[in-house]
Amino acid sequence: MACTSCSTSDGGAPKGCKNNGTCGTDSCNKLTVFDWLSNMTLPGGQAPFDCVEIRFKNGRKEFYRNSEKLTLSIGDIVATEASPGHDIGIVTLTGELVKVQMKKKAVNHEGEIPKIYRKASQKDIDIWSTARDKEEPMKVRAREIAIGLKLQMKISDIEFQGDGSKATFYYTAEDRVDFRQLIRDFASAFSTRVEMKQVGFRQEAARLGGIGSCGRELCCSTWLTDFRSVNTSAARYQQLSLNPQKLAGQCGKLKCCLNYELDTYMDALKDIPDMETKLSTEKGDAICQKIDIFKGLMWFAYIGNFAQWHILKVAQVKEIIEQNKQKIKVSALEDFAIEIEKPAVEKTFQNAMGQDSLTRFDQPKKSNNNKKNNKNRRPEVAGKEKNTNAAPKVIQKITPNSNQNNQNQNKPNTNGPKIRNEKKDSNK
Repeated sequence: MACTSCSTSDGGAPKGCKNNGTCGTDSCNKLTVFDWLSNMTLPGGQAPFDCVEIRFKNGRKEFYRNSEKLTLSIGDIVATEASPGHDIGIVTLTGELVKVQMKKKAVNHEGEIPKIYRKASQKDIDIWSTARDKEEPMKVRAREIAIGLKLQMKISDIEFQGDGSKATFYYTAEDRVDFRQLIRDFASAFSTRVEMKQVGFRQEAARLGGIGSCGRELCCSTWLTDFRSVNTSAARYQQLSLNPQKLAGQCGKLKCCLNYELDTYMDALKDIPDMETKLSTEKGDAICQKIDIFKGLMWFAYIGNFAQWHILKVAQVKEIIEQNKQKIKVSALEDFAIEIEKPAVEKTFQNAMGQDSLTRFDQPKKSNNNKKNNKNRRPEVAGKEKNTNAAPKVIQKITPNSNQNNQNQNKPNTNGPKIRNEKKDSNK
């Protein structure tokens, strides 16, 4: 996903993700091509390819001609031709692989291609960095102006030109929007040339980025460049429930990943009868309710008794279809149905530490009945009633001389022998 502060540092390197010149955590290097021909030399007498690939904000890449024969390498910041003025971008690919990329994107390298003026100076980088810092506060103000004019549109992003002379406002809208007054308000509020550019909802999600339901970054913001149409038939072929909340992505459209495995499902469905298959039996006609593509099973139910399903193998279904074509009805589906034993699930839990109970640390909830009954009573009486079955507590009162008494109890009694001696003397 895109950096929110992907401006340049003092040395001219991007500082958005603090990756020392390359942005590896967002779409700044979206679908970056590795130059595996960089260590190879060209044959003698062959001139290097004069076009280079340059990246701008949010993964936007364009091709420019190096007419000045500048020595460029990946990561250099250059000033390119723009209308009007110039733009600032970063070189992402040079050499013969640029020709391959231009052919892939249907760009004629022999036609008119904008050129590179020079390597960016420190003054160019400072102006570019200052213009990029204005984009976020401008986006907030632009949305306020659009809401004030009650336009059914959303300003998704703003991109300044490298020289700061023009700002491109990217927006999304369901219908056509008359933004003539909006452009006048933008020009007076921001004092710059304004260009409006409408993008689709998928392109908006690709520019903004995010995390998908799979837990990974959005495909459109990391590697996906071509957005093919996705239909609900792709979900039907894959036996998915048509739940819009699960099938829709962050752009509000159907997820692009529905097309990833569609070809595999289509190949598997070639040997399986259609969902509209109807089987004729003496007991009545049966209609297909469900298909398990990978296990090769089909579920059928009689018309009028859709609550009871019968599981048949694909080979058995084909056999019944062949008999029906010969106008032969089978006796019943029960003769062909199979039973699938469900594995017994133990309702026990044990984690890696061998602790069985998840609620062992939870305190039991106290009932409110005792609180209501004891609310109007004295706390002493309520306490006695609670502890009627408990053993009586022995309360020992500590006095200043209690320690001395305890010490005297521990000492042996010396008065006994003396009394006995006195008695002996009296008898004498």
